[in-house]
Amino acid sequence: MGANFYRRGRHLDFVRDFVPPSTSEFDSVYQPYRWMEVAFNPVMISTLENGNIVRGLTGIPSEGPVLLVGYHMMLGLELVPLVSRLWNEHQIVLRGIAHPLMFKKRREGKMPVLSMYDDYRFMGAVPVSATNFYKLLSSKSHVLLYPGGMREALHRKGEEYKLFWPEQSEFVRMAARFGAKIIPFGTVGEDDIGQMLLDYDDMMKVPYLKALIEELTGEVEKLRYDTEGEVSNQDVHLPIILPKVPGRFYFYFGKPIETAGRKEELKSKEKAHELYLEVKSEVERCIDYLKEKRESDSYRNIMARLPYQASHGFDSEVPTFDL
Repeated sequence: MGANFYRRGRHLDFVRDFVPPSTSEFDSVYQPYRWMEVAFNPVMISTLENGNIVRGLTGIPSEGPVLLVGYHMMLGLELVPLVSRLWNEHQIVLRGIAHPLMFKKRREGKMPVLSMYDDYRFMGAVPVSATNFYKLLSSKSHVLLYPGGMREALHRKGEEYKLFWPEQSEFVRMAARFGAKIIPFGTVGEDDIGQMLLDYDDMMKVPYLKALIEELTGEVEKLRYDTEGEVSNQDVHLPIILPKVPGRFYFYFGKPIETAGRKEELKSKEKAHELYLEVKSEVERCIDYLKEKRESDSYRNIMARLPYQASHGFDSEVPTFDL
């Protein structure tokens, strides 16, 4: 693959050593995942500067720095459609802030080999750290951030679409330092493609599975060890999910929130926290909007979409709800 092959110095710099993929390189990485486009047929809508909601990703600024902040669906299933659409339609490389388990291990054991995550690193993912976040924004990148992290992506039964964000306003002041536009977004659809049979709580009641989770967790670097609450629970596990006849994924990108010119204002912890809560509230609003609007989508189920795609072509845009 060649992910992380090139470097300017002795030590790898995940931001500055990154070489954006060519169109052919991207296509070679994307092809094994293209089935998700057909199976989940994502609907994407965004918001213009004037507040108008439009189909597609026109509302996402082409020039960075831009910080996309959103909800992490179960197992991060939204990542492939999100990254691929931004690249295919706008040639935007989305630099994801990712868990360190994709980049290194504390020790060898039962965790997958690191090469399993080559595709993520190849497309620009970097390990979470304040330094990497700083470098990405300073280089005017488009950055993807999930404040809920692993706890959100590995949520329990009945926790679909619930945000698990830390209390602290972790990203606001850094975004303001570089005048980044913050784009809150929601994603919906995980409950239409699978039903959770065994979650973390169920698995911890089984001695063998509990021991396995503890072993896996011990192999990776622990994040947010100094954070209180549910978001600090970063135990590594793979929930057991029963697949469903696929529904559809929906993405809603809210109106860009400007931080340019607010650097001094947002040095105040109180002001930064107010903006943090505003972003969180917008993500929740986007999710609620999608949950309501998908009820009127006649093509929500794949069995309704397939005849349309068969007659119009599998690359055609399948209709959805009215905006």
